Amino acid sequence: MEYVWLKDKIISRHDAYVHFDDRGYYFGDGIYEVIRVYEGVPFLFDEHFERFLRSAKELDMPLPYSITKLKENTRFLLQKNDIKNGYVYIQMTRGEQARDHLYSRDIQPVITAFTKEAEVPVTKQKNGVSLLSTEDIRWLRCDIKTINLLGNVMAKRKAEDNDCDEALQHRGDIVTEGSSTNIFFVKKGVIYTHPANNHILNGITRQYVFNLAQEEKIPIFEEAFPLEETINADEIFVTSTTLEIAPVINVKGSIETSLQPGTITRKLQQAFKEHTNAG
Repeated sequence: MEYVWLKDKIISRHDAYVHFDDRGYYFGDGIYEVIRVYEGVPFLFDEHFERFLRSAKELDMPLPYSITKLKENTRFLLQKNDIKNGYVYIQMTRGEQARDHLYSRDIQPVITAFTKEAEVPVTKQKNGVSLLSTEDIRWLRCDIKTINLLGNVMAKRKAEDNDCDEALQHRGDIVTEGSSTNIFFVKKGVIYTHPANNHILNGITRQYVFNLAQEEKIPIFEEAFPLEETINADEIFVTSTTLEIAPVINVKGSIETSLQPGTITRKLQQAFKEHTNAG
């Protein structure tokens, strides 16, 4: 039997239902985190919940429990479902209220969570992924990990329809990020990625890559990367909780180029696996 977390209980998935008046259903009024699990242990656990707390504060959304309690419940859910390698998804909406744009501060936020077994995507990590270059149409608070992801969803669908794994989004001439990944460029041994401002989500794996790059003595800078310079990149790679680190082998769309997985990408991949014992 698979268990899920709903409000303050761990229950069977078959018994779990979301209330019709949940503001997540009406407005996408909520936040979430996806946390990787290796051999039953959640990876970068503290970092994910620090971002969860930040997202909640940015949306004026109180936590129904302490961070300590949230972590305890998450671990318990992982144990109940006996997850070895996979991830846990945790979501919090503002709560249940008759539909109204103006939210009340007197309603109780609703927590839901589920787990999923998922192996490391070694094929994509080895062979690389394709990106579709497309205009970034999302709102201006991409730094909040909200469940309102329509712009990301549309970009991902467009990439798939063009035989690509992921989007390479850009605002005008500046590359921002993927639909569910952060994007890095390598030029002459130096890594560049978009600054962690309101135009991108400051990915947890993205942050970890900064630590790995420093350990490996690879220069890395938060610097906006012009779209036209994509064709001059020596390497491009993407990161996310579920994908980890994967090289980009071609870009289609508003700009086109082909690449090979490079030495810096491979070095970071190896360092990541040594830290996580992932695969």
